[in-house]
Amino acid sequence: MPRRGLRFLRARRPVLVRLAAWSVLEAGQTFLVGYGLARALDAGFLAGRGGVGLGWLGVAGVGVVVGAFGTGRVYRGVADLVEPLRDRLVERVVARGVREADGGALSGLTQQVELARDTFAGMVMVSRSFLFTAVGALAGLFSLDPLLLLVVAPPLVAGVSLFAATLRPLARRQEAFLLADEALADRLGTVCPGLRDITAAGAEEQVAADTGHLVDAELRAARSLARWGVLRVAALAIGGQLPILLLLATAPWLLGHGVTPGALVGALAYVTQSLLPALQNLVHGLGTSGSRLAVVLRRLAPPSASRPPTTVPHLTPPPPINPPALSLTSVTFAYGTAGEPVLRDLTLALPQGAHLAVVGPSGIGKSTLTALAAGLLKPGHGTIRVYGRPVSETVAQRVLIPQEAYVFSGTLGENLGHLRPGSVPETELLEAAEAVGLGPLLDALGGPGASVDPAALSAGERQLIALTRAYLSYAPLALLDEATCHLDPEAEERAERAFAGRGRPGGALVVVAHRISSARRAGRVLVMDGRETALGTHDDLLRRSPLYRELVGSWSSEPALALRDTDRVDAVAGPGLAGDGRHVVAHGPVGQVQAPGDLRDGGALGGQG
Repeated sequence: MPRRGLRFLRARRPVLVRLAAWSVLEAGQTFLVGYGLARALDAGFLAGRGGVGLGWLGVAGVGVVVGAFGTGRVYRGVADLVEPLRDRLVERVVARGVREADGGALSGLTQQVELARDTFAGMVMVSRSFLFTAVGALAGLFSLDPLLLLVVAPPLVAGVSLFAATLRPLARRQEAFLLADEALADRLGTVCPGLRDITAAGAEEQVAADTGHLVDAELRAARSLARWGVLRVAALAIGGQLPILLLLATAPWLLGHGVTPGALVGALAYVTQSLLPALQNLVHGLGTSGSRLAVVLRRLAPPSASRPPTTVPHLTPPPPINPPALSLTSVTFAYGTAGEPVLRDLTLALPQGAHLAVVGPSGIGKSTLTALAAGLLKPGHGTIRVYGRPVSETVAQRVLIPQEAYVFSGTLGENLGHLRPGSVPETELLEAAEAVGLGPLLDALGGPGASVDPAALSAGERQLIALTRAYLSYAPLALLDEATCHLDPEAEERAERAFAGRGRPGGALVVVAHRISSARRAGRVLVMDGRETALGTHDDLLRRSPLYRELVGSWSSEPALALRDTDRVDAVAGPGLAGDGRHVVAHGPVGQVQAPGDLRDGGALGGQG
């Protein structure tokens, strides 16, 4: 970035020359203010010649007028320097937005480019002002008496040198603080609108811990910045305020060595009226704006993509063109470090478009498996990927529908569209309701605009609402964790067939089955039996899996399995859930929640699943 900045400035030498020429007038103003005041005292008022004194004050006034004229021309020169930078940044932002389909290009164009332009203009002004003000003041001190220069120059040089030495460390720490502040603000922007979902999911501790890490990171960055900020204050004190004290302390000695009273007053005017304000502007302007400009420019003008890479571009093979919808590789999970693993070294690949039924005895880990696939639990070992990416990066590509259906107070349309970023057209709501089987309940309640009282709905009706809500989401991978256990077989079949054929590109369906009909409808069945698992079709597993034959026999003799597993996890709610409030689950959308008081199911939130 520094090299590109130097190239940019070298290409605009004529503009820099004009800036310097007009800035000389400002240096002249600084010189005349102190020199004119000194001559007005020594040659005029102190010598009893008031006219001469007024004349020299008039000369200083003319210097102010000339300096103001030069400052006006300086602003025009700064515009000639800054606007080309803005144009170049706009070109880069637009090119990147078109080339890479960058959704942040509009923000870069409307906010960050303007911030870069204004910050760069401010830096040019304060740097140029300090340089020419210092030249004018130091020349004036030398003209009045070289002894004055010996008193003022050393602390000024020391202060500027100390500030220059802290510029790079300060910039790094200022950038770290800005990034930490943005990360915390982004996190709070997600958490604050979703407090009810976090409460409903029992994820308060996890979210608080994650947010606390960001708060601690910003605190550390702020403390580090403050420690270096002390050096910036010290540089200002040494360079701008110490010369005043030295002039006052050495006044008797200076007057005894031939320095006139007028020269001493002029020196004080140079320091207090010119050098100190210019140094303050430089320290505060460069110290804060410089790092901010560096951050913005790094975002807007990354290294050119056309430059040949200096490292190998791909250290690992790229992901396949059509990765599995869900893949688990050597996944092991246990509740607690000393607990017996619920899943042990499980490897599974679910192709896009597949329909998988998961079966097994109660408490064997079926809900644990869906919670892992939804990213609500983290495996102790192994990897989980959704469409080729780590599960933690695929929030919008998966939706989990738990058996504890969540319905909140509001309209039916608000409940159904809860997982969509915007409003859902009523025709789409009606089509989804018809597909899943919610149509009769929707008509009975009075349509999408009807108010919903969760306490007045049956468990099956709440499940139909949650299923339709998930059906309307854009997530291609649907995870049904006994989400139809309160429906009759016909309603269950209708809902499962709707999800299996809902037309999401690359869509896949995983169903924790509690009826034999669910397993028959699935293309493949996963039988979980502790350390052993079996995967195959319904007919294949009937031949080679004794446990599956036993389960089919029990299903044939009973209408349904128990409504709850006992593997100690509810995939949505529960005090031990390692969720973070950002996952797409059918009880609420990303970043939004409902107060637990709206979950009127006659029992406590959470439980076993």
